[in-house]
Amino acid sequence: MEKHFIPLSVPNFSGREKEYVNDAVVSEWVSTGGSKVAEFEQAVADYVHMPRAVACNSGTSGLHLAMMMAGVGRGDEVLAPTLTFIAAVNPIRYAGAEPVFIGCGDSLCLCPTLAREFLEQNAVVRDGVCVNRTTGAVIKAIVVVHVFGNMAAMEGIMDLAAKWRLTVIEDATEALGTRYTEGRYAGKYAGTIGDIGVYSFNGNKIITTGAGGMVVSNHADWLERAKHLSTQAKSDELNYKHDEVGYNYRMTNLQAALGLAQLEQLEGFIEHKTRMYEFYREKLDGKHHYRILPFREGVRSNHWFYSLYVEDGHALSRDAIIEKLREEGIQTRPIWGLIQDQADYPKNAHYGTQLARHYLERVVNLPCSTNLTEADAQRVADVLLSL
Repeated sequence: MEKHFIPLSVPNFSGREKEYVNDAVVSEWVSTGGSKVAEFEQAVADYVHMPRAVACNSGTSGLHLAMMMAGVGRGDEVLAPTLTFIAAVNPIRYAGAEPVFIGCGDSLCLCPTLAREFLEQNAVVRDGVCVNRTTGAVIKAIVVVHVFGNMAAMEGIMDLAAKWRLTVIEDATEALGTRYTEGRYAGKYAGTIGDIGVYSFNGNKIITTGAGGMVVSNHADWLERAKHLSTQAKSDELNYKHDEVGYNYRMTNLQAALGLAQLEQLEGFIEHKTRMYEFYREKLDGKHHYRILPFREGVRSNHWFYSLYVEDGHALSRDAIIEKLREEGIQTRPIWGLIQDQADYPKNAHYGTQLARHYLERVVNLPCSTNLTEADAQRVADVLLSL
């Protein structure tokens, strides 16, 4: 009998999604008007313990808004990870600035030590701003991505930003629900520690609105302007007057309705993901030249994605393992190609990216849906141990 397909990461609509979406349809508010958007914004803000949140139509648009709120503009530079999805970096270019790529640590997140080394070797604080001595550009901000739901080293990042006068933009698109449990930021959620944070509700995220995003900030005026820009910068609703160039970055009422139902289940999703991560660890970690990469200590991670690390000595390469799993009906993937190698970015400066390339060549992301069963995870493990 043919074995059923095990997907990498798919949505889980086991709550009140149909009820809430139907309410929006019955109300006939299905586009960018209606009450659900404001309700979802407040629900997310309450969840991450922030006073306000601004909804948008994707995590990418949220990051573009974050760049504008941070004052990133033409000719500026922004420190950014090379090991991430390209959507974390493209908004730097949208703003007219250039990324400087920084390598990762063992968490797969941008390493503050490497960022510090780059700044010490290449930058100076002059008149209260950080200037790249080589290019003459102002280094305006640092983008930190909480990769796969693993909290970046925010204590080090924040100390670095304070010393070098950098705005901290947190790409928490993969990390809704991840929070510190120990240390200086105990109780603080990913996305709420820096100056501005962004979440994503894409179809493969831990909760989804199909597409969509959310922006939070420790600067109330930034959020007010982000909302204004995301709704076409309309200053007069009746007479359609606009006071600057805006964007159609709005979330629809239908999406927000879906998001409200998903958010109600988030803690249960995290509990299930954590349990299945531990199952993989028990079955695979330290066996057959495999390791399951850990999440940061002192953090309650949302365990969005699980990373299988293939050690030297395994008979197969990363790509061969992915292909063997595909032949068995099991969907996996490598982590993203380094951004410094893609699109127009090879011309940009990069620093300390050797470890990022090392992990790129050895990491396989395993099935991790919020409805993944133990039987399916066991099948994944059995196939891996047979290779």
